[in-house]
Amino acid sequence: MTPAANAPDRAWTASSAYAKALSDPGHALVLRSSTGRTLLLDAARFTAPPDPVDLAVLDRCQGPTLDLGCGPGRLVAELARRGVPALGVDVAPAAVLLGRAAGATVLRRSVFGRIPGAGRWPHALLMDGNIGIGGDPAALLGRVRGLIRPGGGELVVETEAEDVYENHVVSFETGGEPFGWTRIGTEALVVVAAGVGLRATGDWSAGGRRFAAFTWGEGGSLG
Repeated sequence: MTPAANAPDRAWTASSAYAKALSDPGHALVLRSSTGRTLLLDAARFTAPPDPVDLAVLDRCQGPTLDLGCGPGRLVAELARRGVPALGVDVAPAAVLLGRAAGATVLRRSVFGRIPGAGRWPHALLMDGNIGIGGDPAALLGRVRGLIRPGGGELVVETEAEDVYENHVVSFETGGEPFGWTRIGTEALVVVAAGVGLRATGDWSAGGRRFAAFTWGEGGSLG
């Protein structure tokens, strides 16, 4: 990756604000845009047990699953409890340690780094706003396309609840290196995904949250 592409990884790795939010769910995780806008991330969800909406998404995962930007590994740990092989990937040391302590298999690694089993994963997840990673959803989706199995592998993305497409340059409110971040709704995401060869197979709303599923190559929806 270029230095600019590496910026999100460096920012999240070095952020004491993110580590604080993981250890204290009451601590707000705030991103400040270069335009002055404030973006709030739901840090409490990162450390909470999976709720019924999360569990319904995990019900789709009937085979090995890759959780990209897994945070403290709550979804990976739940899949492990179900006997489903799962791997989480996150760049933040605090998140990786918490995930492993919870029984999740987690690699400290960039989504754009070397991922075991690339091109063979039946399922991949981008939950909790992780479609925003890097501020370039086309690049991120193109990367994930190369990780899931063609002809039936499924990617589930949690999108913004409203129809929006915003690219921001942000930094943690407490300081640190700026990085790209995107807020994108389902309709815009379907268009972006088609541009990198991913086909939408369904979308749904639950509990005030929205999701979309994608595949590529021959085959269709798995759920």
